[in-house]
Amino acid sequence: MPCTAVVGGFFGDEGKGKIISYLAIADSIAVAARGGVGPNAAHTVVFENREYRLRMVPSAFVNPRTRLLIGAGVLIDVDMLLKEIELTGTRGRIGVDYQCGVIEAKHRDLDRKSSHLRGKVGTTGTGCGPANADRALRVLRLARDIPALQPLLTDVAGEVNEAIDAGKPVLLEGTQGTFLSLYHGTYPYVTSKDTTVSALLSDIGVGSKKVDDVIVVFKSYVTRVGGGPLEEEISEEEAKRRGWFEIAAGTGRKRRAAPFSFKLAKRAVLLNTPTQLALTKIDILFPAARGATSLEQLPPEAKQFVERIENELKVPVTLIGTGPGASEIIDRRRELGLL
Repeated sequence: MPCTAVVGGFFGDEGKGKIISYLAIADSIAVAARGGVGPNAAHTVVFENREYRLRMVPSAFVNPRTRLLIGAGVLIDVDMLLKEIELTGTRGRIGVDYQCGVIEAKHRDLDRKSSHLRGKVGTTGTGCGPANADRALRVLRLARDIPALQPLLTDVAGEVNEAIDAGKPVLLEGTQGTFLSLYHGTYPYVTSKDTTVSALLSDIGVGSKKVDDVIVVFKSYVTRVGGGPLEEEISEEEAKRRGWFEIAAGTGRKRRAAPFSFKLAKRAVLLNTPTQLALTKIDILFPAARGATSLEQLPPEAKQFVERIENELKVPVTLIGTGPGASEIIDRRRELGLL
C-alpha cells in the first residue's frame, strides 16, 4: 500500500511515535511526512535502547533510508528543529516545506503570558496558537524567509505525491489527537487547528484519493493534559496504582487519566474513517501481555479487550503495542490479509 496516514484517536499521547517508527522499518518507508500543528506535540520513540522525544522531526527517522519531510501546514521552531536534526543524525535527508510557518519569540511570550491560553486552556506555551493567529492574519513569516532553513527547503507536496505516483511506500504522520481538534474537539480546550486525518492531508498536500490506509491509534486507556473534560477521570493516586500515571513527553506536565472510552473511539472512527486501528500500551492494562508478538500469546482478558474494540468499532485492530520499544508489537496485517 503506497500511502498510509496515521492519526490519534483520543487527546494525543496515544503512542503514535511508536507505531510510526515501527512502520518505518517494517514497511521500508521511502518517504515520511509530518503534519500537525507544530512543536506543541511531542512523539516518543524508543529505538535501540534509547528514548527520543521529538517535537519536529518525523518519528520515521529510525529508518536511515527514509526521506523525512515537514508539511506546509506545520509551524516550525527553528532552534528546536535544528537541535533535533543533530540529535537524530538526520541532516541531509530531512526537508521543510517553503510555506511552513515560523514561530518567533513574540509568539512564545504571548502564549506563556496569556491567562486564557496558558491558564484556562492549558496550552504548552510553545507559541503555536499566537503563530497560527498571525498566519490567519497573513503576517506570519514563513520558512522561505529564514536563512538558517534555506538548506532544508523543499516542495513537500511535490515530493510526497511524486513518491506515491511512483508506487513507493509513503507514511503521513499526524500529531496530537482527534479531540484536540479546533473544530471537532472539546472547545475551547483544544489546539489551534484541526487534528483529524483531513487536516493531516491538507497540511502535507495530498488528496484523499491517494491514501490507501488510515490508521487511528488508541491507547488502552485515555489520557490528556491541560484543561477540558475527561469523562470517568480517575484520581492521580488511582492512576499511579493502576500504572496509568504519565508525564507528557514534550512539556513534563502530568497527564490526567481515564478508562478506554468507546464513546470517544466511535466518534474518532466517524471523523477519520480508518481502515485499521492500532492499540498501544496493552501491557500496562494487562501486564501479562508484555512482550507478546502474536494475538495467541495475549492473556484471555487482553484478547477479549481487542475483540470488543473490533466488534464495537467495526474496524480491525492490526497493530498492538506490547512494550515501549519500536519492535515490541503484534502485527496482524498479514494474518488479516492486509499486506
